[in-house]
Parts: sequence; C-alpha cells; structure tokens
Amino acid sequence: MANELTAIVEELGGEKTFGRPVHTEQDMNREILAGFPHSAVEHFRIVASLSWAELAASLGLSIRSLQRRKHQGRLEGYESDRIYRLARIVALSADYLGSSERGINWLKQPNIVLGGIRPLDAVETELGARQVENVLGRIGYGGLS
Repeated sequence: MANELTAIVEELGGEKTFGRPVHTEQDMNREILAGFPHSAVEHFRIVASLSWAELAASLGLSIRSLQRRKHQGRLEGYESDRIYRLARIVALSADYLGSSERGINWLKQPNIVLGGIRPLDAVETELGARQVENVLGRIGYGGLS
C-alpha cells in the first residue's frame, strides 16, 4: 500500500470527520487517545458496507455501546483503537484484493486458513487481526489463502 495511514484516514472520513488534518502516525495516535468522533464510525460503517451488528461484533462491542457513543459524540480511546485496527484491515484487503468491494466480500466469507471463520470475525482481537493481515499478505504476494 502506497501510504497505509492515508488509506486508513480516508476509510474514517478524513479531515471532515476529524476536524483537522491527520497526516502522521503521531496525529493518528493523538486522535485514538482522544477518542474518534462518532461521525468517523458512521462514515467507516458506510464505506465498509457493514451493518451496525457486523461492526459492533468486529469491535467486540454491543450495538448499544455504539449508540451511547453517538449521544456522547466521541468513542473511548480503546474503542477508537479497535476501529483503527478494523479500518486498517479493510484498507489492506482493498489494496491486496484490488478493490474495496472485493476486499469487503473477502472479509465476510469463511476462510479455511483462519479455521473456517470469517476474517471480519477474527479481527475482534489483535492476534486475530494479525492472522488476517498475514493471510492478506500471502494473497498480496502470490500465496494461496
């Protein structure tokens, strides 16, 4: 991926949702710690073609928790970190598979290498996200997965 951070920021709605430019990893870390605005979650959910249930499950959160954050306006730092992790996997899948649509479709299909679970379900944990990233890397570099 040419610029991974740029792709992730775009997945989250860019400067429009953050209210300021996010160009560096330090900028992104600051945004994660402050808690993403709920508009970043809404934007990401739409561009990633995820239902609220799919998004909540992938983040290890309840739909109710996401609804509460909408009223509060911001996510907690740990929730923002989870959104960042998922947005990174979505951006990688689009890059390695050639399009956002193909990437999202791949994420929603059971994968034998991941023990028959959907990559989207695996990213609930950091270890699972790393496994998904590993499979994507094999796909991106010509391996079977």
